Amino acid sequence: MSKKHDDAFSCKNCEFRDNSVFCGLRDNELEVIDSHKGHITFNKGEEIFVEGDRPFGIYCIHKGKIKLSKHGESGKEQIVRFAKESDVLGYRALLGNEVYDCSAIALEATEVCFIPKKDFFQIFDNSPSLSLNLVKLLSSDLKRAENKLTDIAQKPVRERIAENLLVLKETFGEDEDSGCIKIILSREEIANLTGTATETAIRLLSELKTDRLIEFVGKKIKILNAKELLKRANIYN
Repeated sequence: MSKKHDDAFSCKNCEFRDNSVFCGLRDNELEVIDSHKGHITFNKGEEIFVEGDRPFGIYCIHKGKIKLSKHGESGKEQIVRFAKESDVLGYRALLGNEVYDCSAIALEATEVCFIPKKDFFQIFDNSPSLSLNLVKLLSSDLKRAENKLTDIAQKPVRERIAENLLVLKETFGEDEDSGCIKIILSREEIANLTGTATETAIRLLSELKTDRLIEFVGKKIKILNAKELLKRANIYN
């Protein structure tokens, strides 16, 4: 992990600004953030923050992919969700004055901007647009959590794993050349995302490959038949 201040990561010039919760801020508000924030680089596998720690600010992803996960009493990891460019992390714990309820871990070389607590609230307390965008984000996060809980309670593992592959495709997109989903996950991570044993995930992925719904290209996955995969996931458009 390395920290630095860099004008190249100015909020005003950020290519992801229009897709972030900061899209409605005025130039003077962005300048306040720029003057106090830090730019941090994480290597693959490094922790951005750890479950149970207290927040000292929020993180905004400039480049890379991050997984957010929790560990049960047995120590088994459960992946809650993923985050990518323009996403903000740690805001729920900061707004609620609580500890982090999950850990954030870089899945690849990742760059984030860190906005200290004091400076964040200076803007938050005076910006209706930022407040509204965070309320919308909270609502979206709650909806996602409710849907995931329902899926785990009611959907068979076979349907959940098919659905997760489609969600990964929608979230990260596909490589223009290879057509593969633009994220590399281990079989264990796919199992932890789905809420099943690694052996079960390996078997079900092999079934999808045998049925020519997906194929493996190195460590990546390519969806060959999205329409049939939707049926396997019990999702109908």
